[in-house]
Amino acid sequence: MTMTGLPKRTLHLTALAVPLAGWTLHTTVLHRRLTQAHQDPLTGTWRREAFTDRARRILHRHPDEVVLVLGDADRFKDLNDRYGHAAGDTVLAAIGHRLTEWAGTRGVTGRLGGDEFAALARIEPRHQHMRLEHLNRLMAAPVPYGDGLLPIGVSLGAATPATTGTSDLPALMRAADSAMYEGKHTGNIIQARPDHTNIPAVNGRRAGRPGTAALGRAA
Repeated sequence: MTMTGLPKRTLHLTALAVPLAGWTLHTTVLHRRLTQAHQDPLTGTWRREAFTDRARRILHRHPDEVVLVLGDADRFKDLNDRYGHAAGDTVLAAIGHRLTEWAGTRGVTGRLGGDEFAALARIEPRHQHMRLEHLNRLMAAPVPYGDGLLPIGVSLGAATPATTGTSDLPALMRAADSAMYEGKHTGNIIQARPDHTNIPAVNGRRAGRPGTAALGRAA
């Protein structure tokens, strides 16, 4: 026994555990910081690059079960002007949270920039139509704010490999974006067709939209 009353082996193991515990803590903190760097702090969704990486992996593994949705807020500038930027942030956070809830733990949600979002979910083909209708209702619900409710409108476009004829992620994003534009302000989610993949696009979005002039930017 040592002077402290502990066996030497116990003291040796304890000494080894201290740096191991420190390294584990360091690794955990580093992982948390890296995750935070790839997430949008307002909505909790992934930034474009992180979303794209995760969406590609899901699409590659489960091409027959993938539903990609693109959405952006209708008349978002008017909402900001009328209710203030804090209200606008509340609406953006709500959109992100609702899309994340819809996509579930097997899917991924991203904020492409500004008031534009994308979500990729794994859904069995026989359930896809029902789940898209649910998303449409979910996104139309007013957002609680203070003592009242904020009106919200989100235009949505959906694309699947089965309806577009492609399992290429940029093509699916282009198709979903084109379908979303086709149904802008109607309150209806539009299912992309094969011809929606032929719309000229930059960075996965229709050419000419704000933010398409530079790779990685979206407005």
